[in-house]
Amino acid sequence: MPKLLELVRNPVAYVAARWTPTQRTLQRATLAALLMSVFIVVTGGAVRLTGSGLGCDTWPKCSSDSLVATSEMGIHGAIEFGNRMLTYVLSAAVGWAIVASRSAKPQRRGLSRLAWGQFWLVVANGIIGGITVLTELNPWTVAGHFILASTLLTVTAVTWLRAREGDAEPRPLVGRPVKQLVIGLAVFAGALVVVGTAVTGSGPHAGDSSEVPRMPFDPKVVTQAHAALAWIVVALTLAVWFVLRAVDAPAGPKRRTRELFLVLMAQGVIGYVQYFTDLPELLVGIHLLGSTLVWIAVLRLLLSLRERGEPLPMEPTGATSTTSTKGAGVTVPAPSEPEDARPEGPDSGDSGSGADPASAPAHGPASDQPVATSGPSASSRP
Repeated sequence: MPKLLELVRNPVAYVAARWTPTQRTLQRATLAALLMSVFIVVTGGAVRLTGSGLGCDTWPKCSSDSLVATSEMGIHGAIEFGNRMLTYVLSAAVGWAIVASRSAKPQRRGLSRLAWGQFWLVVANGIIGGITVLTELNPWTVAGHFILASTLLTVTAVTWLRAREGDAEPRPLVGRPVKQLVIGLAVFAGALVVVGTAVTGSGPHAGDSSEVPRMPFDPKVVTQAHAALAWIVVALTLAVWFVLRAVDAPAGPKRRTRELFLVLMAQGVIGYVQYFTDLPELLVGIHLLGSTLVWIAVLRLLLSLRERGEPLPMEPTGATSTTSTKGAGVTVPAPSEPEDARPEGPDSGDSGSGADPASAPAHGPASDQPVATSGPSASSRP
């Protein structure tokens, strides 16, 4: 009964006390959340490009008479309702990232907070999506819906990147001027994404076949502004590349800069082709996917400017000490007994450093040290 109450009260902590993911599992969980955040952006664009934005004309139900799409709603209702259902797949991926991050041992509090941030962004964007439907695809709420989805993309990408590195104090790999240049690049890339919502909001793909209000901008003017920002981002990327070479920066930042440049080139080609071919839906959808890849590449470049070491090996559940490093969120393994305190004899084993602390007999000087028990460690408690 106490275990059942613990499970109901805090299921994440309950699982964390009894399960430790491998590093690969943790990285896969955070990658799944990232991939789903990209996928939900693309499918949301597909809803708009197929004119299915009001396929379900209310929210949270699909219609005033039905919670789900019906055959009378046709293909548009099926597309919109299907996109809504993908939110649950996204939520499952985010939930996996939360559980895996919380279950890591030693604890990684920063990673766990990032994972929980994903959850609240999913909730907030679900509400904004409902408001978008209730306001009949108001272009400003549509833009807000996309920007919040891009914020989720940012957090999932950072969570994935952080899961692949350790929690040591960040050590800069480049000087402050180089870092400021890359931050400037990231700011312009963010502006590029925001102005892209204005291009969409004033363009022909309103999201529904009926008359939908548009943003009061000249589509040609905002498209030119969008293109100008894209060229600024390209120029800054080239500047970063030459500066990194000039200061003999490590290979990591230079590799990320090359990746960003290649993604920008591909995205630019798609953008110009779609513009001069009157915005065909397929190319617009590919361009939307490209925008997510550009932003991920920018984040990877930004985080490559410092290093935090390799992630610590995962400790088996119950094999950690009850002593934690104060304020660091890191559980310290129980130290093994001094070699001279071990019993001598044929059963004492080798005196290597790989001895299991939990299996050492608690006598002599080592008996004052906290030793792991078979139950949940203190680091696993909520």
